[in-house]
Amino acid sequence: MGDYLSPPLGILSLAGYLQNRRPNLTVDVVDCQARRFGWNELENQIAAFQPDIVAPSGLGTCNAYTVIRTVELAKQVVPSATTIVGGQHFTALAEESLQTYPDIDLVVRGEGEQTLTELVHALETQAPLSSVRGLSFRQGGKIVHTPNRPQITNLDVLPFPAYHLVEEHMKDYFFTLMTGQDRPFAIIEGSRGCLHTCSYCSQWSFWQRRHRRKSPQRIVDELEYLHTEYGTTFFWLADDNLTLGNRIETISNELLRRGLDEEVEWFCQTRCDTIVQNEDRLAMMRKAGNIWILTGFDTPHEAVRASFHRRGITASAAKKAVDLLRANEILCQGMFIIGDRSDSHGSIEALRQYADDLDPDIATFMTLTPFPGTALYDDATREGWLEDTNWSHYDMIHAIMPTKHLTRKEVQEELYTCYRSFYGNWKRRYQGLFSTNAIIKRTYLYLARKAIVTGLQSLIGL
Repeated sequence: MGDYLSPPLGILSLAGYLQNRRPNLTVDVVDCQARRFGWNELENQIAAFQPDIVAPSGLGTCNAYTVIRTVELAKQVVPSATTIVGGQHFTALAEESLQTYPDIDLVVRGEGEQTLTELVHALETQAPLSSVRGLSFRQGGKIVHTPNRPQITNLDVLPFPAYHLVEEHMKDYFFTLMTGQDRPFAIIEGSRGCLHTCSYCSQWSFWQRRHRRKSPQRIVDELEYLHTEYGTTFFWLADDNLTLGNRIETISNELLRRGLDEEVEWFCQTRCDTIVQNEDRLAMMRKAGNIWILTGFDTPHEAVRASFHRRGITASAAKKAVDLLRANEILCQGMFIIGDRSDSHGSIEALRQYADDLDPDIATFMTLTPFPGTALYDDATREGWLEDTNWSHYDMIHAIMPTKHLTRKEVQEELYTCYRSFYGNWKRRYQGLFSTNAIIKRTYLYLARKAIVTGLQSLIGL
């Protein structure tokens, strides 16, 4: 989705909760990307701080090796430091990670705020780690998994993430594709979990098949705080079900009531069927600052959608969603997936035609990626489909599995062809570059400058 740098929301959320419960604790957040730190600079930072605990951020599988290298570096510099990892990847592979990487001391499984806070207290008081729920660790030559931790019922009680720990960088965070590099950018969590059970998504399993929402007032409070305190003007409202029910109407009304619609803009993701269900709310969303919606169109093949457990996603709903967003001047970014076991050259050609027919403003094509913690990963492991176990390739760009009809290399080539087909369309390029919609025009100018298709070809080695 282009060049972007956001505040490290997960780590800041943990730090905010920890400082709220333990105000005398010294907590530091090192944003290596914002500081443009390499490994040498990080080593110097660890040596200077001499931490008792090192807990690197690691939400995505493709970042797993960076997390591992960080804990290895921490142990080299401060051998006495306790190293902690967490997030979706390490939660799903807690046992394997502890078996494989000796420099990982502890894995926090699932929701981390309460577990990390209790763990810090246990380490300080030398209380037994077995008393902390949601934890995995080595003990007596065995790996111990304490019982899962009950989830926080009311997310509104959580303090704001500890943005003050990265205050010097708050005006430097950006999302180039959407707004350029001159508008401060942040992500606001709207909920945890999902009501749906898509086979390729780890969200619903990580959050134990529950969906808990922050209130509209809490979401807008945090947005207003970031805008007032740090000058942030563009937001990603991170919520897989933001437009479910009348919640989005309440959020939009609250933004309008506070006059924030004149100061900020925002982006969200949602299902195309809920876009159609919220047809009468789109104008209000646009008025309240919503300029961009990402939605999954996946595939034109009904059998594949069924295997993904994507109930309610139909070709007719997809087409109507595109038309509705265009009519309301909200940029539509559509997501498409190739690499299902049944895929062939012909079925992927049909997907390319599907993308052309839908004609979203932006199309993102992805390879079907079996992330640990998903039903797809379990199936792929059991059936022996995994041909690439390099976690850094689990980025939805590299092909991880062959299909019944295509090799991994052929799947990879098809991904490039999808991008070349969509963005190589001269009519689409011309309409984008000369669009009267400033957002679309700016986006296509960015894509042209970055030579996205050529860059993808280089990245995947074609």
